[in-house]
Amino acid sequence: MHKEIFCCVYFRKSWKMYTSHEDIGYDFEDDPKDKKTLKPQPNIDSGWAWMVVLASFFVHILVMGSQMALGVLNVEWLEEFHQSRGLTAWVSSLSMGITLIVGPFIGLFINTCGCRQTAIIGGLLNSLGWVLSAYAANVHYLFITFGVTAGFGSGMAYLPAVVMVGRYFQKRRALAQGLSTTGTGFGTFFMTVLLKYLCREYGWRNAMFIQGAVSLNLCVCGALMRPLSPGTERGDPGGKDAQVVLAHSPGSKSSGQLGGAEEECGGPGNEETLGDPPSEACQEKAGRRRNLGAFRVLKTASQLTRRVKKGFRDWYSGYFGAASLFTNRMFVAFIFWALFAYSSFVIPFIHLPEIVNLYNLSKQNDIFPLTSIIAIVHILAKVVLGAVADLPCISVWNVFLMANFTLVLSIFILPSMHTYAGLAVICALIGFSSGNFSLMPVVTEDLVGIQHLANAYGIIICANGISALLGPPFAGWIYDITEKYDFSFYICGLLYLVGTLFLLIQPCIQIIEQSRKKYMDGTHV
Repeated sequence: MHKEIFCCVYFRKSWKMYTSHEDIGYDFEDDPKDKKTLKPQPNIDSGWAWMVVLASFFVHILVMGSQMALGVLNVEWLEEFHQSRGLTAWVSSLSMGITLIVGPFIGLFINTCGCRQTAIIGGLLNSLGWVLSAYAANVHYLFITFGVTAGFGSGMAYLPAVVMVGRYFQKRRALAQGLSTTGTGFGTFFMTVLLKYLCREYGWRNAMFIQGAVSLNLCVCGALMRPLSPGTERGDPGGKDAQVVLAHSPGSKSSGQLGGAEEECGGPGNEETLGDPPSEACQEKAGRRRNLGAFRVLKTASQLTRRVKKGFRDWYSGYFGAASLFTNRMFVAFIFWALFAYSSFVIPFIHLPEIVNLYNLSKQNDIFPLTSIIAIVHILAKVVLGAVADLPCISVWNVFLMANFTLVLSIFILPSMHTYAGLAVICALIGFSSGNFSLMPVVTEDLVGIQHLANAYGIIICANGISALLGPPFAGWIYDITEKYDFSFYICGLLYLVGTLFLLIQPCIQIIEQSRKKYMDGTHV
């Protein structure tokens, strides 16, 4: 009889643990060779998953769109503070750089608090940065309020938006990421028009104040990023199992010990309480309530401490532990690609206006700017490449590599085009092939798994941030030395090619090892 009871209890506990593990929606085996398997989850690839895509889309509009539109405010700051262009430009560069560079540290917040809370806090911090910047007295003040504060808040809202789309999608991952990242292109057009209108009507200070209020919508987007199932996300100890343990832990009210103590002290069976005056009984009850309140505070603090420790432990082990991401050679190669890629992508945006003036193409460019061609085709490419990469017979990795090589070729060819039609075709190719950036989260997830996506993608966007900070000065430095725009494209294209070749090192090594193994097997036979 006792054995049967024990077996039933053990089975129920095991079943709870198993279902809690399944609620995440994905199950990755310890062996990296095993493929990921999709567990039954009604919101995977459907239902609320598309609301998460919508939330991520608006995050890209409010964060990345605003970053791309800062040229409007840069003109206002130059007129207001009368500082050099280089010093003033550091405000927007610092904001963009910090948004991306803080990615690894945002992974710690996600492991500790979850994506929803991290995004909401990021929205509040971003809004605070915009509002405080409205009272700036000099450019150095903007470094702190806008560059650091708003930039850090943008990073806290941006990374959860990417990670949550990866968690909600399996079969349509590339398409979902592509749709959400199109918000960057739409945001560039929308936020540029909005900031121009606000600056013209109300002045740049009031425009930043209003934009701070608009940025509060990041909190709404964060609220839409609900976890797949309560208590199943990493770093969330508030799940069902944890609640069961706390409910039956010593000292908790539901265990009956505290309630029993109150009944024992204040019940009719206690002779000392019957003999006490009513005032003393009330004082004792008030004292017990205070003790109970203090106990709840301590219990909450203990839960929070455990939560922070677990989040930090997961974050630390992902970067420096035995299961470090840096032991994955393909992921390390992907980091080198990210370091070289983003700087080369921004070069056309920097030098195209000068090239247009050099070849006397201003009239045609005013009718339809070449940079607008890149932006429009870039938006369409994210959706098209995402849909193609999701096809069962197509490899995401192959689509990613083909787009990268096309982008490298386009950067090399662009300086040789001296007509508007030729430049328009190459700009369209650059816009289409640069749609591969929407595949970065998908490729990252394929390399490290969904459970490490937050930490891994944080490193990738950090590398992009470093590249974005160093790329424009590097291009300017090349022009100062050579006094030609051609060399900027050639050298940056070469660097992009080197970064892309890093992605081929590991596959080539595997092909060589397989060929050698087949050869050795053939000789033994």
